[in-house]
Amino acid sequence: MDTYGLIGYPLGHSFSQSFFTDKFENEGIDAEYKNFEISSIDLLPDIIAANPTLRGLNVTIPYKEKVIPFLDEVSKEARAIGAVNVIRVERRGNTRQLIGYNSDVIGFTESIEPLLKPTHKKAMILGTGGASKAVNYALRKLGLETVYVSRYQRPGTVTYKDINAAALREYPVIVNGTPVGMYPRSMECPQLPYEHMDANNLLFDLIYNPDRTLFMQRGEAQGATVKNGLEMLLLQALASWNFWQQ
Repeated sequence: MDTYGLIGYPLGHSFSQSFFTDKFENEGIDAEYKNFEISSIDLLPDIIAANPTLRGLNVTIPYKEKVIPFLDEVSKEARAIGAVNVIRVERRGNTRQLIGYNSDVIGFTESIEPLLKPTHKKAMILGTGGASKAVNYALRKLGLETVYVSRYQRPGTVTYKDINAAALREYPVIVNGTPVGMYPRSMECPQLPYEHMDANNLLFDLIYNPDRTLFMQRGEAQGATVKNGLEMLLLQALASWNFWQQ
């Protein structure tokens, strides 16, 4: 039986195990999917060594960037993004190779593209982690200008304090790539001037638990189009499977 799994910390929020378990059962695939909750990325080699049937891993918060030095090869796209969320484990005799990919960019692109309007020329990306990097890569490939929003002053970013009514008009697309608002802290949301949003704004939350975050609710109350990350999750999971089967 082949083994697949997820590394990250914590993993209480993840739907990946149930998704792949259902897929394997429904399609008669002789495989299992395990959660590997590790407190440090330095434990990855132990996971690989202890699971000789392991053929692939998904990678989630906070290891999408930290995992790269542990890999033998990284796809051109994942290298350009600067983040990996899929690892294919290739074993030939006593040799083993770990190859990194990024399926977030595939899932996000296919999920947001139908919602984009001709007026959506610029986007704000909340957060600067691995998922946000995939979002940035995807949006730029779709022709949008982007800017990162951070809690801290950093080169090439703006802070939440910089966002006003004019910024929301200039950057009508807003993608939340942070964990703010994720269960169980679902009564939190990014600090934005929601009262200045309107029907031209598009709010995309990578969070999928809860299915309607406070970020989405507050934008929707102003007439904005909103979407959560569930479809993105499903699309990137299917892309992960394709990477593993190459």
